[in-house]
Parts: sequence; C-alpha cells; structure tokens
Amino acid sequence: MEDVLLFEKIGVVLVCGVLSYMIIRHIWSFIKMEREPIKVLVTGAAGQIGYALVPMIARGLMFGPYQPVILHMLDIESAAEALKGITMELIDSAFPLLEGVVATTDVIEACKGVNIAIMVGGFPRREGMERKDVMSKNVSIYKAQASALEQHAAENCKVLVIANPANTNALILKEFAPSILEKNITCLTRLDHNRALGQIAEKLNVHVSEVKNVVIWGNHSSTQYPDVNHANVTTENGEKPVRQLVANDYWLNTEFITTVQQRGAAIIKARKQSSALSAASAACDHIRDWVLGTPKGTWVSMGVCSDGSYGIQPGLIYSFPVTCQKGQWSIVQGLKIDEFSRVKMDETAKELVEEKELAYSCLNEQA
Repeated sequence: MEDVLLFEKIGVVLVCGVLSYMIIRHIWSFIKMEREPIKVLVTGAAGQIGYALVPMIARGLMFGPYQPVILHMLDIESAAEALKGITMELIDSAFPLLEGVVATTDVIEACKGVNIAIMVGGFPRREGMERKDVMSKNVSIYKAQASALEQHAAENCKVLVIANPANTNALILKEFAPSILEKNITCLTRLDHNRALGQIAEKLNVHVSEVKNVVIWGNHSSTQYPDVNHANVTTENGEKPVRQLVANDYWLNTEFITTVQQRGAAIIKARKQSSALSAASAACDHIRDWVLGTPKGTWVSMGVCSDGSYGIQPGLIYSFPVTCQKGQWSIVQGLKIDEFSRVKMDETAKELVEEKELAYSCLNEQA
C-alpha cells in the first residue's frame, strides 16, 4: 500500500514538473515573441553624446531587454569616416537587440521610417561668436531636419531634442514639422532632473533611487529652476519631504540651485569636454519613461509644449513635471507655487520668450 502511495506521489510530482516546464516555456515564448524593431534616429551620432548613446540604445537601456531596434545614425560629411567606425564597433559588439544600422550623411535617408528621433546634432557656440550667430546656425539646421522628419518619419514619430539651445531648437522643429503632433516634440531636461536627484541624495547620504519628484522648471540653461518643494525621500518611516530632511532652506534656495544650474560648466572645467555619458543616460531615461510609462506616484521633468499650465505662455517649449502613460505625457497639475518659485519660473520663461523672438528674427533674415 505504501509503495502504491509512493508511486502516486512520484507521478504527481512528475506531472507537476512537466506542467511547470510547459508553462515556463509558454511564458518565455510570449516574452521573446517576435516584435517589430523600433527605428531610432540619432543625429550628431559621431559626436561625444552620440558615441555614448548608441550602444545604450542597442543594449536595451531605452526600450527594455526584449525590444529590437534599428539605429539610424546621421552626421555631417566630415564625420562620415567616424560613422563607419562606429558602425564597425556596433557590429563587433554583437548586440542581440540590434537588427540593423543605417549610417549616413543624407538627412532624408536618415529620417526614413523612424519611430523615435533623438536630435543630438547642432552647432556649438565657439569663442567670439555672438548668441545670435549660434541661433542663426541652429535655426537653419533644425529647419532642414524638421522638413525631412515631416516628410519621411513614421507616423506618430516621437522627437527628443538635446542640442542646445534645446528648448528653442525644439520650438523651431515644431514650427517646420506641423504634421508631427505638438505632444510628440520634446527637449531634454531629464539630465537636469537627474542632477537634482543626485545632489539631494549626496546631501542626505541616501541612494538616489530613494529620492523622487524634484522638478526642473523652464529652460535647459543657467536660468532653469530646480525645485524640491514637492520632492520626497523614502525612509524607514515612510516618505518624508526633502525640505524637512535637509532642514536647510538657505542651502536649498542657493547652493543647491546654482550647483544644478551650472553642473554642465563644472563638468567642462573638470574634464575639458561637455557632459556626454550623463546626457546619453538621461536621453534613455526620457524616452523609456515616455514610451513605457512613469512609475505610479512618480513624475519626471520634460521640456514640452506649454498649454498655459502654471501661467506659462502657451506654445513655449518649457520644462514641466510630467507623468507618462501609454506613450503620452501629461503635465502634473495642482502643485502649490510659492512666491520664491513664481519669480524663478517667470525668469526662465522670460529667457525662453527672448530666445523665441531671436529665433524668429533669424528666420525672417533667412527668408
């Protein structure tokens, strides 16, 4: 009798094992089932940020570990050989998610069918150049690239502008690519957002993942306003406000703000080159959260087209706190704005209005 029971138990175990194996195989096949590759354009791909960014995309840091991608890399004619070298390195890296590479100096070829466009390329300010000279160069670049995206990108293409002046470059692109939805044109302030998180984490000696809901308001420039009034830190006793834990309003209203505002300049001074690794990482964060969604109860900062929220002029590309769901971003509403914050938010908005007017004067001169 005991032998019969033993055999029955063994049989049950074997059946359960087989069933478990079949379920695991079914789940794995579902996860690994063939997906359409996402075509990602990176302009200025041979530059520092581009060189840091393309392997991150190919490795899955932007869309997750199961989403294949095809990289479209664009740069100027003088960088054609460098693009070839990067293509060789991508092939040599044997990224499982990388299904193809298009490396070109032709903007039309680069834009064909792309689902995501990351605009890294732009004309940098050089010694002796006036602000208007730089703006004029970038207006020409973004006008041409907007036209190519307008005509050749995939429907519902999402655009992230990184090249400075990022907010105004995005504004120009929006003007000359009217068929691309306003909500699909953004600029990068996630780098500033991440910098703010890092500064708070260092100040409190906590892991950066425990800090959330800082806000970057306004322009990606030295007038941006890093705001911690709504930020929290996860502690053993639940979430606590950053201001309460730091307990130093003077630091938060002075040194913290200027450190985040001037972090890019500090990095240039230290390494003699601009931020590349952190900018590329922030670009991945921006697109990933936009496409896949932000965690519940958490917002991030994105430069988006203002709808008039918080008294910001409609139509400006201005950094707001946003949440993302199903590929769409929404500005977080109802945050209390104190007098100090109001002044800072208006200062950076004023700069953006001035940049907009300068960009349009450049356009008129080129017409």
